[in-house]
Amino acid sequence: MASEKAKALAAKQKAAVKAEKLRRKNSNDPKDWGRWRQFVEAYKRTKEVDPSTTWWMLGVGLGVVAVIAVVGILAKLAWWAWLPLALVSGVLGAMLILTRKVKYAMVKRYEGQPGSAEVALQLLNNKKYTYDMGIAATRHLDLVHRVVGPGGVVLIGEGSVGRVRPLLQGEARKHEQVSYGTPVTQILLGKGEGQVKLGDLEKYIKAMPKALQPHQVGEVRQRLRALDAVRPKAPLPKGPMPTPKGINRAMRGR
Repeated sequence: MASEKAKALAAKQKAAVKAEKLRRKNSNDPKDWGRWRQFVEAYKRTKEVDPSTTWWMLGVGLGVVAVIAVVGILAKLAWWAWLPLALVSGVLGAMLILTRKVKYAMVKRYEGQPGSAEVALQLLNNKKYTYDMGIAATRHLDLVHRVVGPGGVVLIGEGSVGRVRPLLQGEARKHEQVSYGTPVTQILLGKGEGQVKLGDLEKYIKAMPKALQPHQVGEVRQRLRALDAVRPKAPLPKGPMPTPKGINRAMRGR
């Protein structure tokens, strides 16, 4: 009797494992993908926007292999000494190109769409920075997002400048009241004068002067919770986020 129960339990566990593998295989959620599939999906999506991606990857990869091969031959090294290094370096060179192309493709694909700032914000180091999308919005989906990190509180407005600027200024006043001297920086996302382009947003935030120590960043986040508790949720667009986090993790390395 015990043997029959053990067999039934083992069969049930085996079926559950098989079902989970099938689910992950057919899943559209990047969190369920393996690293290889993440790279493949990143390549496919990037190629749709920038068809030159393939040629750039091949050119750089083969170029690196050729350079190392020439150096190895001139140095009279045995092929088994330089060939593995050449192949690995060629693949790494191609992956570096793909990483750069992914960022360019994401910016090109989503620039100007509501919520596109997350394309850049997801690239920030989540151990140093936290961000909240759509802390304020208009009915036209002009949005204000917030980043808290070493540079203090950063408010990012995207949408029509005429509508989002007063919304951004109003949020800045609210945050200054609870931040107790922490710098509150306003950024307008766009291509106009005095605005920051989507492709430059990540670098812009990282380059800001350091104003907070790690423990102070946590304290500021705690104070902002009270402000968030009394505000209604902004009407963010429904559907998948612009940039799959799994692909971003694959590009940065786990």
